[in-house]
Amino acid sequence: MNVPAWSLAEVVRSSGRRRASDPAITYRSERISWGELDDRSNRVAAALIADGAGAGDRVAFIGKNGPEYFELLFGAAKLGVVTVAVNWRLHPGEMAQIVRDAGARLLLIDAELADGADDLCAAVETTVVLGDVRPDQLRYRDWIADRVADDPGHVGLPEEVALQLYTSGTTGLPKGAMLTNANMEMLAGAASPMFGLDGDSVSIVVLPTFHIGGAGYALIGMAQGCHTVLLRDFDPPDVLDALSAQGVTNAFFVPAMLAALCAVPGAAERDFGTLRSIIYGASPITDETLRRAISTFRCPFLQVYGMTETTGAITQLAAADHDPDGPRAPLLRSAGKPFEWVELKIVDPASEQARSAGEVGELWTRSPQNMVGYWGNPEATAQTITPEGWLRTGDAGYLDADGYLFLTDRVKDMIVTGAENVYPIEVENVLADHPDVADVAVIGVPDARWGETVKAVVVARPGAELNEEDLIAFARERIAHFKCPTSVDFVEVLPRNPSGKILKRELREPYWRGLERRIG
Repeated sequence: MNVPAWSLAEVVRSSGRRRASDPAITYRSERISWGELDDRSNRVAAALIADGAGAGDRVAFIGKNGPEYFELLFGAAKLGVVTVAVNWRLHPGEMAQIVRDAGARLLLIDAELADGADDLCAAVETTVVLGDVRPDQLRYRDWIADRVADDPGHVGLPEEVALQLYTSGTTGLPKGAMLTNANMEMLAGAASPMFGLDGDSVSIVVLPTFHIGGAGYALIGMAQGCHTVLLRDFDPPDVLDALSAQGVTNAFFVPAMLAALCAVPGAAERDFGTLRSIIYGASPITDETLRRAISTFRCPFLQVYGMTETTGAITQLAAADHDPDGPRAPLLRSAGKPFEWVELKIVDPASEQARSAGEVGELWTRSPQNMVGYWGNPEATAQTITPEGWLRTGDAGYLDADGYLFLTDRVKDMIVTGAENVYPIEVENVLADHPDVADVAVIGVPDARWGETVKAVVVARPGAELNEEDLIAFARERIAHFKCPTSVDFVEVLPRNPSGKILKRELREPYWRGLERRIG
């Protein structure tokens, strides 16, 4: 079998051969070796073949973090089948829409999510359930139990799509970002030395694997053959225990997680002597949270910026630039510098002409990490990626004279709350269906815990008795809770420009006034 230099399938094949007895994943009380992970992924591939899956097909995974995700990811890659990881926090109707859009023929889903999700399960030919199942459900372990553990031998080409992650758009409709072997090779291979990840690392993965921050970060370490400590949920005391007990060397947290970890009584007195670095990103961090985190964990900190469409991080603020009380403190408001293989430029959103250092505009990026496009959506792809290969991020900011990227606002209206992306149009469409709502706008406002949170600004119909609690409850019955407003302001009229467009910058300004950095 001719094996390329790098592919998603080759990650598990290579370590399965070279490091068969070394630990690949620790999950709860179970430790899975690289040889076992390679074997299990072969059995998954055999089960997929039995169900008629082949190269280019999509299979969906909806579940919390667990080793089964990686067994499917690697097993599917050994056939050229694309794994579609779906946000399990979404409303069942939203999940079903994504599964149908992907054309997935098979679904792996957690038992607690499968119950009451008949419409979701009906969207695929086969549903395999993880965990305790009903008699009428197909259990994952039974699905792979009697399969022959032979590698089907598919050679993944660089341009081949290996992972499809969904990200919402300004229209509110989810779009499947197609990430190739070449995309992931660039991040997993080139970024690992900067993150301090190698074959001897013990990397903890807490972020959900439906996020590029979860799956992408995990794969950076796995590509080096490292040991991954996988946690199903983020529970601060459990995370602290794992950091110490498992000898964790590398971690990636969002700022809200760092704040929660530091708030655990006695956290600063624990021994975290094995930590080489902590990476953080995905939402703004306060100076106080960063100071407490540095004091608590006593290791180098790295900040990263990226997005699903760029296969994760494309910039890094180095440990040497983390100087909260020194002369380099202003750099903490930046997202650092681009990786050496990443091009950045700031353009005028209207003219698309490049802007000079210090001038604010839309951030564009070009690199081997850029996705190949959105699944089945050439129009959205063309709106996002220029013919010259530049990806429009939708984020606004500037580059200083030394090449540091400072993010200031959004060209688009996306809200990032605790690393979850929320597009106002989705929430506005739901709230507009309330019979007592005459007009509505949704904005992001600063939040000490989540970076920002969702606020609805509502015009009630004349004579209506509408209150905040009822409106939030109305939204929670229809969309994922993280998308729902946490507060509602009632106004007489929404500000609009002459063409009728709501002036959201004007709505946001009172809440963000005095804050330099308004996005993650």
